[in-house]
Amino acid sequence: MKSLVLIGGGGHCRSCIEVIESTGRFKIEGIIDNEISNTETCLGYPVIGSDAEIDKIKTMKAMALITIGQINSPDKRKNLYELLNSQEIETPVIKASSSIVSRYSLVKEGSIIMHGAVVNACANIGINTIINSMALIEHDAQIGDHCHISTGARINGNVEIGDGCFVGSGAIIHQNIKIARKSVIPAGAVISNDVSDGELLRGVS
Repeated sequence: MKSLVLIGGGGHCRSCIEVIESTGRFKIEGIIDNEISNTETCLGYPVIGSDAEIDKIKTMKAMALITIGQINSPDKRKNLYELLNSQEIETPVIKASSSIVSRYSLVKEGSIIMHGAVVNACANIGINTIINSMALIEHDAQIGDHCHISTGARINGNVEIGDGCFVGSGAIIHQNIKIARKSVIPAGAVISNDVSDGELLRGVS
């Protein structure tokens, strides 16, 4: 098994741990978190340091996965990814045992495909992206870097989602739609028109 350190010990981390365990591919060595003391654990895994001690990961010859969540802004996840990349720390692709990921799709480094998610043929998932539980990424969809596609969202065929976007739970993006970078799509929205850069939608479009 490959050694893996998790960065972030909150609720998203707990979901990620179960997904990681389901793959049978990694040994979780511990968690790095700024807000949890070294005397605490997360689902039995020890906290081994704060963000300032990320260099420990390279010393341990381990890989790393960013396990903090993302809602309004991708910046924290992006900054952590860039820090890991600058230190040449590898970030693996994680695919839950219960997910369905087409062999004709592409999932880039640092991304996690969670339980029940489906990624269909010729879809492309960018780096450091969360495809959350029960989400659907249809054929030929393009999901950018540092995105979060939330639980039960439906991304239909040929959709393009730019870097740093958040798509809320149960949102439906119609086929061929373009969502520009850093946009926030609320839970339950039905999107049938293109969305501009950094747009924060508050209702159904």
